[in-house]
Amino acid sequence: MVTYSESGVDISLEELTIKALTSKLKKTLNYREIITESGHFAALVKLGNKAIAMSTDGVGSKILVAKMMDKYDTVGIDCIAMVVNDILCVGAEPIALVDYLAVEKPEPMIAEQIGIGLSKGAEESEIAIIGGETASLPEIVNDFDLAGTGIGLVDIDRIITGKDIKDGDVLIGIKSNGIHSNGLSLARKVFFDKAELNIDDPLPGYSDINVGEELLKPTTIYVKAIMKILKSDLNIHGLAHITGGGFLNLKRLKKGISYNITNLPDLPPIFKSIYSLNVPLNEMYRVFNMGIGFVVIVSPEDSKKALEIIREYHHAYEIGTVSEDYEEIVTIKTFDGNIIKFK
Repeated sequence: MVTYSESGVDISLEELTIKALTSKLKKTLNYREIITESGHFAALVKLGNKAIAMSTDGVGSKILVAKMMDKYDTVGIDCIAMVVNDILCVGAEPIALVDYLAVEKPEPMIAEQIGIGLSKGAEESEIAIIGGETASLPEIVNDFDLAGTGIGLVDIDRIITGKDIKDGDVLIGIKSNGIHSNGLSLARKVFFDKAELNIDDPLPGYSDINVGEELLKPTTIYVKAIMKILKSDLNIHGLAHITGGGFLNLKRLKKGISYNITNLPDLPPIFKSIYSLNVPLNEMYRVFNMGIGFVVIVSPEDSKKALEIIREYHHAYEIGTVSEDYEEIVTIKTFDGNIIKFK
C-alpha cells in the first residue's frame, strides 16, 4: 500500500504546523474588521459596504512534473486557478493578482513560458495581474517556486460563508480536469518510484493517455460559471473548492453539518490508474479531488436551475445532500460501491 505520508507529505503534521503558526497571528485580526474565520477558503476584510476577499496559493510539486517534461506553459494557469477558485468561495468576484516567482537562477526562457500560463489563466478568470516579485535564491530554492496572492470584491449583503447551509440542501459537484494541483507528491511516488514509469509512458490501464500529460493538465478555473450563478436570483448557501483533502474541504464551511455524497460521476482515468497501483481507497478520497473540483450548495428548489447555468460551462451533477449532524461526518459512496466516512 502506498500512502501520502510515504510520499513525504504528512497531512497531520502539516495541520499541526499551520496551527503553530496561526496561533501566533490571531491577535492581528483585532486591527481590522475581519468577516471570515480562520480556515475558510478566503479571508474577508470589511471596507464600507463592501468586503475585500484575499487568498494566496502556489503550484506545489506539480512544478517537478513540468521540469520532467520540460514544459512550463501551463503551471501559471494552475497558480491563477488555485487562487481565484478560493476567492469565489466567499461569493467574491476575483479582480487582481500579484505573483511570486522564486528561482534558483534566472532562466528567461522558462520565465517566458510561465508568463504564458499566467496570462492565459488571467484571461480565463478575467483578472488583472498587477505586479509581483521575482527573487533569485540559489541557496534556498531548487529550480523555482511559483505562487500568487489574489483579491476580489463582494457586497457585504452578498457574502457567502456557508452559515446559511441547512438540512436538506443539495450538493452540486462540478467536474475537475483531473488531479489539478494537489496530491502530486503521492501521484509521482506511485507512478515514478513504485511503478517505475517514465513521463512518456502510457497511463496504466489507458494506452492512449500519457502519464506526464495527464499529470500536467491545468487546474480548471470556475470563475465564469460561479460568477453567473452568483449574479442570478438563486439562493446559494455554500461554495467549496475541492483541493488537497478532497471532500473534507466541505467541513470548512459550517459547524454542525454532515455531508452525504452518494452520486459521484465515473472516476477519471488518472484516479483509477493510481488506485490500481495499490493506493488504499480511503487514502484516495482523503487526498484527491476524485473528479469533482468545486461544489455549490443550494436549496433543493434551486438545484435544477443552478445545474442549467453551470452546465453552460462545465459538466456538473447532483452528488449528494446536507444533513444537520453534530458529528460532522463526510460520508462518501465510492466508485466501487463501498461507503467510507471521514470525521
